[in-house]
Amino acid sequence: MKHRIIEGRLEYTSRKPEMMGHNRGFETFMFTHHGDGKVIMRAHCEIYEPEPTVMRDIIYAMDGNKQPTDLHVHLTIGDAFMGTGWMHFDGKDIAMESYGPSIGRLSQKVEAELPMTGFGTHPIVSDGYMLSTMEWEEGQARLLNCYLPSPDHRGATPPQIAQVKIGAVYIGKEEVTVPAGTFQCKHLQFVDDASIVPGTGGMAGEHPAYDVWITDDEDGIFVQGGVGGYMMTWYELAELKR
Repeated sequence: MKHRIIEGRLEYTSRKPEMMGHNRGFETFMFTHHGDGKVIMRAHCEIYEPEPTVMRDIIYAMDGNKQPTDLHVHLTIGDAFMGTGWMHFDGKDIAMESYGPSIGRLSQKVEAELPMTGFGTHPIVSDGYMLSTMEWEEGQARLLNCYLPSPDHRGATPPQIAQVKIGAVYIGKEEVTVPAGTFQCKHLQFVDDASIVPGTGGMAGEHPAYDVWITDDEDGIFVQGGVGGYMMTWYELAELKR
């Protein structure tokens, strides 16, 4: 076969004092890397805490330049269907067809602000991969321009087009050991703070600082990470097959 597949599982745990180390969800993922550079990411995410629970299924396709082409999302909140949607980018416009009990049948189309970093899809593994598609120098800060099916911090709203600009800072290289193994990593941080990276905005409230470690290679696999503030959560690569 001319394509290669990467599969893995992330565990979500709490850093809240009253729940320290307790499991709060998981994510399974699969990347298909095609011979022409195109990438398809699939992810299944479940968040148990806090209520209401979130279940998300994603299929995200990118072209050979790692620009988004289409995104499928199906969302279940509190074990009830929240919505489903399809986003498409043709190089100029973003179109979305979605359906949900609270929004009915919805068609949207907006002219994209370019350049665009990518689609924000909410699976943790996708956050890391987006950062891996760029070249970084130590201490460098960037403003990322993304379009999402939800501006909510957990992506727990019916699928509709939302533009979000969030900062990212490259901390440096580190060796990291997790249950899936030991990896040479890049350490980066998402920051939703205009005093650090001017121009951030669009999220549903300021997002706490979010540290991310990804493999220092072309695959950009999420190895570990954590969010502070009110979230106080930790993510860790538990299984990997490539």
